[in-house]
Amino acid sequence: MKRVLHFASVALLGMLVWQAVVTFAELPRFILPGPMLVFSTLWTSRMLIAEHAVVTITEVLIGLGLGATLGFASAILLVASPLARTLLRPMLVFSQAIPVFALAPMLTLWLGYGLWSKVAMALLIIYFPVTSAFFDALMRTPVAWVELARVMNATPARILWCVRVPAAMPGFASGLRLAAVYAPIGAIIGEWVGASRGLGYLMLLANGRAKIDLMFAALIVLAVLTLVLHALVDAVCRRIWGG
Repeated sequence: MKRVLHFASVALLGMLVWQAVVTFAELPRFILPGPMLVFSTLWTSRMLIAEHAVVTITEVLIGLGLGATLGFASAILLVASPLARTLLRPMLVFSQAIPVFALAPMLTLWLGYGLWSKVAMALLIIYFPVTSAFFDALMRTPVAWVELARVMNATPARILWCVRVPAAMPGFASGLRLAAVYAPIGAIIGEWVGASRGLGYLMLLANGRAKIDLMFAALIVLAVLTLVLHALVDAVCRRIWGG
């Protein structure tokens, strides 16, 4: 309850500052609409925004699921195989040196303007944080635990799955929390490059038609969805792994 009240207080303060800027600077609505106009548009265009929001949510959830699964498997492979660490880790780092915007047009060209190019963007943007967080946690397994397992004649595979992986799950949870924030960014970038549906597409369409109030309304919905997704992932992680 305290967190909800704190968030509501911050949101109210932000809207008051927003309205004050619009009022005292006398900004026209096509530059910066006031919060009342934006929320009025959000209500009147709720069906349109909801239709596009469903598309974006679908892209984000699929990308999040695939990215988390691939990141989990990649971290396991990096820990289990020195050869994989030698070959794959430089590739992972190099993949982060390429701007995401540079990849989006190519993915759209290869996968089309539909769902999967946006899913691929979301997957790419969250793959590294999940893999890196889980891999680091796996490598930081207490040495005493590993040595005790070896004394009990555990095989390397059993040490990995029965000792290292359970000990590293809080690290995997940290990666998932980051992924929940980054996944919508990837989907929106994909929609900006080429799409016919989604909140990113709606924002570009509204901006091109000077409907800045609609653009802000879609942006607010996107922000709320991201916060809700992060809260849900955080709650699940705390429920399962306690951290």
